[in-house]
Amino acid sequence: MTAQEPDNTQQPTPAANGTADAPLTDDRLQEVESTPHLMTDSAEDTERRNGAGGDRWQAALQGILNGSVLVTVLAVVLALVACGILIAVTDENVRATAGYFFARPTDMLQAIGTAVGGAYASLFQGSVFNFGAESFQQAIGPLTRSVDYSVPLIAAGLGIALSFRAGLFNIGGQGQILMGAAAAGWVGFSFDGPAAIHIPLTILAGIVGGAVWGGIVGVLKARTGANEVVVTIMLNYVALYLVSYLLRTPGLLQAPGSSNPISPATKESALLPQLFGVRYGVDLGFVVAIIAVVVVWWLVNKSSLGFRFRTIGENPRAARVAGMSVPSLTIWVMLISGALVGIAGAYQVQGAVTSGFTSGIDAGIGFDAITVALLGRSKPWGVFWAAILFGVLKNGGYAMQAANGIPIDIVGVIQALIVLFIAAPPLVRAIFRIPQPGARKRTKTSKTSKKAVAA
Repeated sequence: MTAQEPDNTQQPTPAANGTADAPLTDDRLQEVESTPHLMTDSAEDTERRNGAGGDRWQAALQGILNGSVLVTVLAVVLALVACGILIAVTDENVRATAGYFFARPTDMLQAIGTAVGGAYASLFQGSVFNFGAESFQQAIGPLTRSVDYSVPLIAAGLGIALSFRAGLFNIGGQGQILMGAAAAGWVGFSFDGPAAIHIPLTILAGIVGGAVWGGIVGVLKARTGANEVVVTIMLNYVALYLVSYLLRTPGLLQAPGSSNPISPATKESALLPQLFGVRYGVDLGFVVAIIAVVVVWWLVNKSSLGFRFRTIGENPRAARVAGMSVPSLTIWVMLISGALVGIAGAYQVQGAVTSGFTSGIDAGIGFDAITVALLGRSKPWGVFWAAILFGVLKNGGYAMQAANGIPIDIVGVIQALIVLFIAAPPLVRAIFRIPQPGARKRTKTSKTSKKAVAA
């Protein structure tokens, strides 16, 4: 008889849920190692694995290091460091002391510290807290102005982030803000009524204006397969020239008796009221922005419609197999995305520019919202804090320019570098020597264990 040769073919290893899977990747190996093994772990092993306090803290620290939040924070730090170098290089005193650096190096180091430290101190005091103010109201004033700057970025960033989660690139924030502002502005100066009705009606008009402009993109994408990036960019120009025409035409958006392309002032009954008085500058728009964040969070994470949005964003083919209508969901995504951006347009005419708006009412918010959505990782609360950061940078940039003579363009450089580092997480991890997510230390397997597995 011929001895039967042992079958050395490696069989699929049962997963933790009892099903046979393909060979495990690093991430899945990590998950399997962290779960109790019913056949190999004893009660003492399981207790030692789960009960050790040091292991829990180590696991928590590993989760923080592997998370995207740390990479985002470090990207901001790297951007500030890079801009600090730029400030030092362009400073006149630093360049003057660099001529005799080897004779007196401390002079150049002091000049660098004065230039960079003074610039960032001015940015902080002009946007967060002014330590030299005489009263608490004056000291906290910069922070309230920063929050005021961030309100339209929150709303517009939420709209862009929602489209990103659904796999669509909404680059038409500018056009949607313009159409939302035009609709809200017309309602704001054309009607009279109590503030309790006029304010929500004006906001609703902005929502409708932005939703219609975003819905056009959704319909073209769903019915004809048009590229949403090209369509949204082209619609930005259409909205710009359309609003410009309306502002130059008497009887439409142009102020009566004016030859300039400007709208009438928003009536007082449509203005957003101040929450803590005129001194602080935070109005009802901030509450509307927080409500929008909560609604989008619920929509994305808790509703079935949000689940469908995320599904078509991750795998449209799987969504079709599951019976989801991708074209109709695409239209809904762009409608809701445009509606959220339209809130920013309504805020511009109700809280930011109330004396009459021009075709520049968007103030670059539509494109800044793309950066905010990227920095916030397309998550509602991430977008909220990213918008607050951009409000701080924008408000502090003016103070930095006034106190130190540093160009306001430095703030734009900071924003651009943040996006650059956010788009390259491996670069940030390499600079700070942070391990890649899912990576683990590989241990050498002895020959005995290999033979046991083969058997």
